[in-house]
Amino acid sequence: YKPITCKSAMNRINSRYLPFHWDLNIYRGCAHRCRYCYALYTHDYMEDNRFFDTIYIKQNVADRLAAELAKPQWKREVVNIGGITDSYQPIEADMQLMPEILKLLIQHKTPCIISTKSDLILRDFDLLDQLSRITYVNVAATITTTDEALRQKLEPGGAPSSRRFAMLKAFAPTKVHTGLHAMPIIPLLSDSDENLESLFAGGADAKVDYVLPGLLNLKGKTRDHFLEFFHTE
Repeated sequence: YKPITCKSAMNRINSRYLPFHWDLNIYRGCAHRCRYCYALYTHDYMEDNRFFDTIYIKQNVADRLAAELAKPQWKREVVNIGGITDSYQPIEADMQLMPEILKLLIQHKTPCIISTKSDLILRDFDLLDQLSRITYVNVAATITTTDEALRQKLEPGGAPSSRRFAMLKAFAPTKVHTGLHAMPIIPLLSDSDENLESLFAGGADAKVDYVLPGLLNLKGKTRDHFLEFFHTE
């Protein structure tokens, strides 16, 4: 783990296909070690390009966010949190950066979308509940399979799928919108009718507001990383 300072907390995203135009990542690199990770390329610009083994901690991210949200021109647009690296990966249990981020969003009435493969987000349940009473909040869990043996191979550092479903269900009584990101759907591994039906059933039990499926993306470094796993495991 290496501390770094960031020049900005939020990055502008110009895309007509996404429901947000701002992205916020409090870490660079991710310990979940997903075999299908599409973000490996982001470490090409770092001193150490081992995406899963060297996690950079943006130690001043809350200060930078406070300054950006306080600008008169800030329009309280939706901020996507954790689009590249999971904000609730294991190191967050010690660093506790997210509570400060959420307090700032509450202060500035700023809506957000959070995607995670962890149930550590429940630590911040009260803050998310409070924010959802002020503005739009969406919490999504990416769940690839309900087969725990397969899940451990695909996402060795993530929380078991059952705990992710339980996390989504915990938010059901609140105003937090919840989503199941059933992705990626991997040919020969997670594309069976049995698995897909199980995912949708889990989402229904958790009372999610939507399900967003997605296909496997093997661009750039992701291709070699995934195929090595596929042929050796």
